[in-house]
Amino acid sequence: MAHGRPANTPVAIVRWATTTRQQTLVATLGDVVEKVSAAGFKPPAVIIVGEVVSLREQLRWFDTQPLFGKRVLVTRTAEQAGEFSALLEAEGAQVIECPTIRLVPVQDNSDLDAAIKSLAGFDWLVLTSANAVQFFFARLQSFGLDSRALGHCRVCAVGPKTAAAIRQHGIQPDLIPADYKGEGVVAAFAELNLAGKRVLFPRADKAREVIPKGLAAQGAEVIAPVAYCNQVPDALPPEALDALEAGEVDCVTFTASSTVENLAAILGPERFTRLLAGVPVASIGPITSKTCRQLGLEVAIEPEKYTLAALTEELVRYFAGR
Repeated sequence: MAHGRPANTPVAIVRWATTTRQQTLVATLGDVVEKVSAAGFKPPAVIIVGEVVSLREQLRWFDTQPLFGKRVLVTRTAEQAGEFSALLEAEGAQVIECPTIRLVPVQDNSDLDAAIKSLAGFDWLVLTSANAVQFFFARLQSFGLDSRALGHCRVCAVGPKTAAAIRQHGIQPDLIPADYKGEGVVAAFAELNLAGKRVLFPRADKAREVIPKGLAAQGAEVIAPVAYCNQVPDALPPEALDALEAGEVDCVTFTASSTVENLAAILGPERFTRLLAGVPVASIGPITSKTCRQLGLEVAIEPEKYTLAALTEELVRYFAGR
């Protein structure tokens, strides 16, 4: 202004530009100092001076994304967080990855190995997650075998992600239950004749007994060896813990009961309750939601379909409504 620019010249201050924390303050040369002071705007920031600032409302798109500025805690395993994080970031969210599960092979593979050696005797293979697919086929390959070893064995895939993982091994699933939980698998098989059939169900060490018991009640012989284990990490990533402690998490997401249980185990009961108090909880489905409630959490977001895409869409609807 001392060199002749009018006091009404538009000015924009952009803090943390191009990140999900981006903040923009629009003012004029005449009042920008007052507004910056009032808003507590601090570096790092870029200052834009001139009429180009008036184009902001026409050109802005980045900070109008539905989840822009929302800090979402993702509790999936480190190996699996990327897919969910990408979906959330595409909607503008700032993702804080906080793995609460570490997947490891079982120490004793004798049960799974025995099943693999007798694959010709099974009528069905049931795989309920991409993890189960990964560990089962890894063990299969350790014997120098591939998908051809399944021969006449039919394959059930629980959920589209599991089906996609199976297709990568050249197998088209014969059955994909409409309901992506254990009860849905049992219901889907109830429409078939399982009497006298042998079913192989490679599972996680902490998997529920719904499928083995439900299929056995239909007359099947179910072999359910543990294919992999869910371990609890020793601690949370510093970034995630700091965000929780500072109250800077807008939503915490759980995609399995074990993610809830493990977060509670890592934090401890008192801190778990205290840090998540008032934080909206997003659960992928009713089984996970039940675990949340058992541990004292109120579930605010739950999609009708138990998929990451549906959970992301439900998050968008939730925050749009608020």
